[in-house]
Parts: sequence; structure tokens; C-alpha cells
Amino acid sequence: MSDLDELRRTLPMVGAEPSILDDTRIAHVVAHGHHILSHRTVPGLRVDLEETPDAIIGKLIVEAGAQIAQPIHMCFGLAHPTGIQQIKMDVQILEGARARVLSHCLFPLAQAAEHRMQATMEIGPGASLTYTEGHYHGPHGGMQVLPHATIKIGKGARYFSDFSLLSGSVGCLDIDYLVEVEEEGIAELSAKIFAHKTDHITLKETVMLRGERSRSLIKTRVVLEGQAQADIIGITEAYAKGARGHVDCMEIVQGQARASAIPIVRVFHPEAKVTHEAAIGSVDKKELETLMARGLSPEQAVELIVSGILR
Repeated sequence: MSDLDELRRTLPMVGAEPSILDDTRIAHVVAHGHHILSHRTVPGLRVDLEETPDAIIGKLIVEAGAQIAQPIHMCFGLAHPTGIQQIKMDVQILEGARARVLSHCLFPLAQAAEHRMQATMEIGPGASLTYTEGHYHGPHGGMQVLPHATIKIGKGARYFSDFSLLSGSVGCLDIDYLVEVEEEGIAELSAKIFAHKTDHITLKETVMLRGERSRSLIKTRVVLEGQAQADIIGITEAYAKGARGHVDCMEIVQGQARASAIPIVRVFHPEAKVTHEAAIGSVDKKELETLMARGLSPEQAVELIVSGILR
């Protein structure tokens, strides 16, 4: 089986169908290691890619006023037990443009492999970007994934991100995102992760509300079992009149797992407001008893509750 076929075969693990790569209406990029296996663009979208021995370097530009009807699919992965992949990506959504990106990170056989992503994103005035990122790291727990991004949201622009890793093992995951929001801009960052065995998660998301009436939400849901560990840091800073932010973190701990949640809020203007809530605990006992009274086994009841939290 070729590397492209292996990655196509794994797409359903992150909720995508292999047929998207054959649809001429849908833009896509498929990369294995530091090699581009397939790509397609559509009107209003420019994609420039360069293969180097150490990284794939890319630039994705949605032209001013363009409305990309279908999601842009970006599939990065490794189809072998070992290897290194580094992606350096510059994303620009120009003024008034709208686009959705579905990023699929696939490492189905990873036993000792590494993926690094360094991204810069700029969403121009009045533009909108929805960035959905689905991961599958295989069953072995041997994957290291380090996505780091800097995102700038212009006046009246919108940025929505959704990170999910719900199947297989996590391995080692280290996320670090920095988001700056200008006047009347909106940033919403959501993450859902299910960790097992000796998985380790470090998640740091920072939002800086620099413009008047800018708004943000950081929402994290993490479930840990076995000996998994998670350190979650959500930071929101408000610098301008009317800025509003909220940090919301919930972690469910089972077995010998360990969790840490640190919401940090800072306000530098008397008419700005930032709030936070963080909760760490086990599965709710009353919910568990209610489901078991309706005929579910303890394992089935826990699985149902966890699925609801991560939905």
C-alpha cells in the first residue's frame, strides 16, 4: 500500500471520507513526512508549497472577498512507525474573505515518531476562518506532536478553532497557541482530548484582547484515564474598553491519572472584563448510578458520560 493510500484509509478515524481527495470542487493538500503527495486548489485560493529535507514550507492565501464554499482539507501524516514531519505554514485570510479549513493529522502506526507544526495565521478585517483540527495518533502511544501557532485577528474578523483527539492514544502532545484580537474581533478556541495509559498533554492557549469590544472564549474538555497526565493553561488578557473574555476548563480524572488546570486572567482597562471557571473531578456518581439503574454496566455508563463531556 502506498503512503497516500495508507493516509486515505485512515481518514475516517478523524471523521473524513477518502472521496474528498477526488472531488474537484474541494481544495486539498496531502503531505507524508516532507513530501507533498497530492494537492488541488480552487478559485479564490492560492497555495504555495515547498519541499525541503527538513520541513514542508507552505503559504495559503484566501483572496480578498473570496467565499470558499467547500472546506479546504489539509492532511498531514506519517504512514510508518518512525519518522519526523515538520510543517511551517503561513495562512492569510484577506479582507472580507471566508474559509473553513479541516486539518487531518494522521499517524496510524506511530511507535517513535514526531510531528511539529509552526503556523502563523492572519485574518484580515471583516474576514472569517473556521479551523477544525482532527488527530489520530494510532494505538501505540509513541507519537510526539508539537503544534505551535500565532494568530492575528483583524478588526471585525472572526476565528473559530476546534481541536479534537478522541480515538487511539495521544502519546505526547504539546500545544502552544497565541491569539491577538483587534477591535470587534472574535476568537473562540475549543479543544477535546481523551488520554489513556501514559499519555501526556500540555495545552497552553493565550488570547490577548487588544481592541475595543473584542471577545474571546477558551473552552477545554479533557478526560484522563490510566496514568495519563495533563497540564492545561488558559490565559486571557484584556487591554481595551468593552473587551470580554472567558476561560472554561473541565478535566475528568479516572484511575491514577493526574490533571492540572490553571486559568489566568489579566485586565488592563477599567471597562474590560474577563471571567474563568475550572473544574477537575471524577465521573459524577449520581449520573453513574442513574445510568446503571437503567441497565448499563459500570463501564458502559462511564463511557456514555465521557462521550457526553467530549461531544
